[in-house]
Amino acid sequence: MTAPTIIQLAAVLLTGLVAGLFYGYDCSVIKGLGNLPDKEYLGAFQSINRAILNPYFFLSFAGSLILLPVACWLSFRAGNTQAAYFLLAASLLYLTGVFLVTAAANVPLNDLLDRFNLLTGTPETISAFRKKFETGWNRWHQIRTFASVLTFLLSLLSIIKR
Repeated sequence: MTAPTIIQLAAVLLTGLVAGLFYGYDCSVIKGLGNLPDKEYLGAFQSINRAILNPYFFLSFAGSLILLPVACWLSFRAGNTQAAYFLLAASLLYLTGVFLVTAAANVPLNDLLDRFNLLTGTPETISAFRKKFETGWNRWHQIRTFASVLTFLLSLLSIIKR
């Protein structure tokens, strides 16, 4: 296998991992957390948000952002224009629909939640905070989930069109 092929396969793998993470989270974790009382919901969400900040997540999340355009450029350079166009679309969708949505919407909400003190909040303030947080976070998460799954599909198509 050539280096461009390895890079393209790595890009597909990493986007698949991100799509799987977001999809699995949307199918199970959000629904499970949603069944919890307000204080437990927020406490569990704080714990998950802190736990996901790890090298495994960053490797796939940032690696996709880097490897997709590199694979695109290498495909163009090699004359694989159909594959390159799919990788270009995947790169742009990942940048806007996954990376920027996460950075501009989900991360600020995560940071807001991290600063929220569950020990000093009243039941009313905890409930109000949850309503504000949960609605926005879930909406943005669904957008990035859809974008990450579509990115994975586009990157898979680039392999078929190679």
